[in-house]
Amino acid sequence: MTHEVLVALDDSPQSTAAVEYAVSRHPDAEITLLHVIEYTEKKTSPSRGGRGRDEGWYAAEHETAEELFDAARETAADHGVEVSSDIVDGKPSNEITQYAADHDIDTIVMGMRKRSRTGKAVFGSTAQDVLLSADGPVVAIPAP
Repeated sequence: MTHEVLVALDDSPQSTAAVEYAVSRHPDAEITLLHVIEYTEKKTSPSRGGRGRDEGWYAAEHETAEELFDAARETAADHGVEVSSDIVDGKPSNEITQYAADHDIDTIVMGMRKRSRTGKAVFGSTAQDVLLSADGPVVAIPAP
């Protein structure tokens, strides 16, 4: 049985490290890169301070995702690994866990923004939400 790995991809150094981890640790797995376009009223409604979909925002987000996929594919190719990719819209933590459930993903790999509060490591909210709600293992990778 093939191992299915989902890598949550954004434009952070932690995400780049997550791709590197996934392709080096799971070279025989089927690896899917997932980018979530946070399409929420807060981000897109001009009445709530957002830029709106009609100003090319959504097309630009897709372009950015494709650029991220291209860079990740190069990293994967350097390890002799092929990856697939997908884009979904919504709240990142919800979409990552739902995608994993819908596609029988065995492991989620994602970057984490590590913050320190009184000397203790605190995960960023997306990583924390995924860690708490995913049905399977989640590997959270800090920036190098």
